[in-house]
Amino acid sequence: MPSEEFVRGMLYLSLTVVGVPGNSAIIVAFFLSIFEDKCLLAADAIVLHLACVNLLVVLVRCLLETLASFHLADVFGNTGCKAVIFIYRTCRALSIWLTFLLSAYQCLCIAPPGSRWASARTLLAHNLPFVFLFLWVLNTSMSSAAVLFTFSTNNGSVQLNNAVNVQFCQVNFPSKVSKEVNGAGQVGRDVVPMALMTLASVMILVFLYKHRQQVKGLRSGGGGGSVGAEQRAAKVVVVLVTLYVILYGVDNGLWVYTLTVKKTMSSSLVSDLRVFFASLYAALSPLVIIVSNRKVNSRLRWASQEKSVLECTVQISAR
Repeated sequence: MPSEEFVRGMLYLSLTVVGVPGNSAIIVAFFLSIFEDKCLLAADAIVLHLACVNLLVVLVRCLLETLASFHLADVFGNTGCKAVIFIYRTCRALSIWLTFLLSAYQCLCIAPPGSRWASARTLLAHNLPFVFLFLWVLNTSMSSAAVLFTFSTNNGSVQLNNAVNVQFCQVNFPSKVSKEVNGAGQVGRDVVPMALMTLASVMILVFLYKHRQQVKGLRSGGGGGSVGAEQRAAKVVVVLVTLYVILYGVDNGLWVYTLTVKKTMSSSLVSDLRVFFASLYAALSPLVIIVSNRKVNSRLRWASQEKSVLECTVQISAR
């Protein structure tokens, strides 16, 4: 096995080992919460949706890249490439927009009670299913080029001037104009939520500063518990947004480089780096959520305790 393939396989394997259990743990924790409480808060629903999308990113990109790099499975034929690129691009974009949605909702949550922002939070929570549906329709439609122009690199039909090399697959655009239009659309689709979530994070920091100045007396009187919970959740969102901006900023910078520099597509190094940095968010963000989200922690501890009790009962019965 060439050293380049081995290194690529190990990198994607590391993301798979971290991302699959992390996102799966969040999904299990919230489904346990739904089973017990018969409901799910709006913020938790967004986090659950984000974990599902991130899990798909890790599975269809990192896991399959790992299997292909180590020659354990060959899934990158023409049909496989179309499916993988389409699902990956759709879920990657959804991950971006859901992170923005989470930051916007959290920004509304820490707004002063009785303000118009509080009314907007209630409206958003009530219409959350329609927001999810809109985001799915928007991002699946914008990823349709992957189905039309993606082919396996094994068929030998490569147009380097208008192709985007994704190691095992090629996205062969029919013209330079279509390539640039598609690339500009993807960059715009990513930059818009990036700018909005950055703005929401700045507003969160401003709200946190104001709360810190206003609730000192409430804390000393024992009335600042809910504010403290809101502040903890808001800080987690700021961390997620910061992680996103760094990783996807690098990803989009490499994408712009791909579109503007000639003959970069003869090598898949740039595309490998793009996929790695984009998938890194899907693998690392669940760790931030698991460490900081008390509901996820409590559900996972409860599940672990139940498993321990069951194992002890089985051992006693066996005796």
